[in-house]
Amino acid sequence: MSSPGRAVLRTETRLFLREPGALFWIIAFPTVLVVILGLIPSFRDPVEEYGGQSVIGLYVPIAVLLAMLVAAITAVPVVIVGYREQQVLRRIATTPAQPAHLLGAQFVIHGVAVAISAALAIVAGRVAFGVALPAQPLGYALVMLLTFTALLALGGIIAGVSPTTRFASTFATILFFPLMFTAGVYVPVQAMPGILGEIVELTPLGAAAVAMDATALGQWPATVHVLVLVAWTIGLGLLAVHFFRWE
Repeated sequence: MSSPGRAVLRTETRLFLREPGALFWIIAFPTVLVVILGLIPSFRDPVEEYGGQSVIGLYVPIAVLLAMLVAAITAVPVVIVGYREQQVLRRIATTPAQPAHLLGAQFVIHGVAVAISAALAIVAGRVAFGVALPAQPLGYALVMLLTFTALLALGGIIAGVSPTTRFASTFATILFFPLMFTAGVYVPVQAMPGILGEIVELTPLGAAAVAMDATALGQWPATVHVLVLVAWTIGLGLLAVHFFRWE
């Protein structure tokens, strides 16, 4: 990374660390959710239809997906639109730094935050409730990377079409709740009946939830789920490039 890029990254990191809301909802809340759900006795019992896993075992990857969702569609777009509103991006363009450095810094910062959040949720599940660590860590990491990239592309679309931070925040909120459903926050995807579950598995978060569950059990993610994630990443990425604007 160039010197101007490093300077932007340091500045953006300091600003991020001053945002208690972002720190809580991205880093802390997923682990809090795992702990709260894990305290329900029935959620700790193995369930035959889930391959012998407990409900809390299913919710650990869901909590990780929730951290990605908060970071990619509620945090990053609002920051970018805010900078565009305040003409920060235009001013940056007159310095050795470039607007792309700021965008890259946001991706790095929130990516690191999501990784920390995932580690905390996984460790909390293991230490507090005996949830096994991902038995296929490379597959788990691959699914996380593809999912977060797809969600960042969706965040880029939100940032591109939003004229103001208020609009971006409202747009993200409208999308947030149905996306939580497809991630399995309300009902695990594996427990969704028939055609509903099949449809949800064709969404990026639905495919990710099932794939992460499989890798947690030691399997490589199914090809169909990887292809779903790749297709969404490419499709949303192309739309993000089309709609995104610096000014």
